[in-house]
Amino acid sequence: MVGVGLIGAGNISDQYLSNLTTYPDVTVIAVADLIEERAKSQAEKYGVPRHGGVSAVLDDPDIDIVVNLTIPAMHVEVSEAIIAAGKHVWTEKPIGVSREESRRLLQKADAAGLRVGVAPDTVLGPGVQTAKRAIARGDIGRPLFAQTTFQWQGPEIFHPNPAFLYAKGAGPLLDMGPYYVSALVHVFGPVASVAALGLQGTPTRRVQVGELAGQEFPVEIPSTLSVLMDFEQGGQAQSLYSTDSPLLRQGIVEITGTEGTIVIPDPNTFGGPISITRPLSSQAEPRVQEVVDVAQEGVLSGRGVGLLDMARSIAAGRPHVATGEFGFHVLDTLLSIEEAAEARDFVRVESSLEQVGSIAADFDPFESTL
Repeated sequence: MVGVGLIGAGNISDQYLSNLTTYPDVTVIAVADLIEERAKSQAEKYGVPRHGGVSAVLDDPDIDIVVNLTIPAMHVEVSEAIIAAGKHVWTEKPIGVSREESRRLLQKADAAGLRVGVAPDTVLGPGVQTAKRAIARGDIGRPLFAQTTFQWQGPEIFHPNPAFLYAKGAGPLLDMGPYYVSALVHVFGPVASVAALGLQGTPTRRVQVGELAGQEFPVEIPSTLSVLMDFEQGGQAQSLYSTDSPLLRQGIVEITGTEGTIVIPDPNTFGGPISITRPLSSQAEPRVQEVVDVAQEGVLSGRGVGLLDMARSIAAGRPHVATGEFGFHVLDTLLSIEEAAEARDFVRVESSLEQVGSIAADFDPFESTL
C-alpha cells in the first residue's frame, strides 16, 4: 500500500480521511496540523496511527504522498516543503494563488522527479466522467456552448471561520470556480481567452456561526462575477459565480451541442443524474421535448479518488489525470478571469494543455490493485 499523510486537520480533512481510510491501495499514516491537538483529534477519530506538527508528516519515511489541506495562500509554500522532503503532493485547489509561485512549484517537482496532483477530484467521479464519455461519442453532436451557475448568500452562514474564503486566492471564483472550470476543460479542452465583469456586494461580512459569530471581516475579492470563456478547440461558456444572492442556485452545468443539451451533476459532487434533452420535432403535438436519461458509469466514492489515481499511476508508470499542469491551467484561467474583470475586456489565457486525461469507466477505488 502507498503511505499517505495529511497536513491540515480542518473542516475538509473529514471528507478526505473518511474516504482515504477505506481505499485498500493506500494507508493513512499520519495527520499533521499547526494546532497539534486538532491533528490528534482527527487521527484518533479515523484510526490513524500517528499525528503531530508538520514534521510528523514530512519526516516520516513511510509516507509517499502528502495531502496539502492548508489555506490557499499557503498551498505553494507547504507543497514545496513536501517536495523538498522527497514526497509526492496532492494539494487542495487552487494549486497556488499566483502563476509565478505555482510554476515554480511544478519546476521543483519535475527536477525532483516527483508528482503534483491538484483538486478538485470531484470531476473525476462517475458524474462528470460519464457525461464526458457521452459527449465524446457524439451523444449531443458537436459541443457548442455551456452554461454554469453558482449563486448563494455565502459560506459565512455555516463556516465557523470564513474570512479566508473572502481573501485573495479564494472568493466564489477561486474557491468554487475550480469545480466548474475543471469540468468545462474536461469537456471542451483548454481555455483560450476569457472576459468578465465583477462587483463586490458589501465591503465586509459577518461570521454567523461558531465562536466567532458576530465578528466582521473584510471582503478582498469580487463577490459576484459574470464570465465568458472561449476554448482553443471550439466552444464557448458563460458562467455566474456569486455569494451575493439570496436565491440559491448551485451546481448547474448544461452543455449544448448540435443534437441535444446534456445536463450533468454538480461538479462539486462525484455523481448524480445525467440527462439529454433532444430538439423539438416540427411535427410534435403537443410540443413535448424528449428527455433521455444517461446511465452513470463507474463506482461512486468521494474526495481522495484523485490521489488514489495518482498512486496507481505512479505504480503503473503512466500520467495521472489531475496533474499539476491541469491545475495550473485552471488557476491561469481563473486569474485571467480576475484580470478580465478589472480590465473589462477579453484576456488571453497563456497556458495550455496537450491532452486532458480521463478516468476509466471500470475504475474502482475499493479494489486492491497494488
